[in-house]
Amino acid sequence: MLDYTAPNNENTNMAKLKIIVSATSLFCTRIEWALKLKGLEYELTFEDWSKGKSELLLKSNPAHKKVPVLLDDGIVIAESKVILEYIDEKWKGGDLYPLLPQDPCERAQARFWAQFADDKCVFGTWGACCADDALEKEKAVETALESFTYLEKQIEGKKFFAGDKIGYLDLVAGWIPHWLGVMEETGGIKILDPERFPSLHEWAQNFIDIPLIKECYPPRDMLVNYSTVLLSYLRSSTPNKP
Repeated sequence: MLDYTAPNNENTNMAKLKIIVSATSLFCTRIEWALKLKGLEYELTFEDWSKGKSELLLKSNPAHKKVPVLLDDGIVIAESKVILEYIDEKWKGGDLYPLLPQDPCERAQARFWAQFADDKCVFGTWGACCADDALEKEKAVETALESFTYLEKQIEGKKFFAGDKIGYLDLVAGWIPHWLGVMEETGGIKILDPERFPSLHEWAQNFIDIPLIKECYPPRDMLVNYSTVLLSYLRSSTPNKP
């Protein structure tokens, strides 16, 4: 059994990192996983969307005004995949857990598929959830399924995307075991059919069974409530088509 406990390394003794997050964001949890794997101490600062965006968030990420944002002793890093790479580059060597592969080709592939997973799988699934018209929803689901087919091919024959242990792409795709089911339930769709995507389904089970991973997932009922309210708002605010 692989050991995912945090390393006891002297160079992790540092000022505590701070992450500006949302409790319901699938992009934030991947940062927590990375910091835990590296054995780094951190503090979570939660955004309360009911009160609008905080002054700290607007000051830290004025370009996009989105979470997550990593604050590292005066250094501000935004965008989840950029943050993951920053963490991996700054805290490396020794017994610190590597996120990206060492081989340049494998690193490039991991980055490519991570971007694909966000652009096509995350937003493709959300687009299918938001679609109100039956025909539009059917087309959106088919598009999402096509994207997941490409991801399925990347995990075939492997326990994790990184091989025998989790890595960068696993963290980026880590929303699938928890958030995807919520999206399917609230959006009235079905994506991760075990018969159509057996390798992805098995990977999802392997991934969520890791205690370090599971402990960072937000409560499912909170995600269901948030997704239901957000979908209702988006559908009601969409102009009627002629």
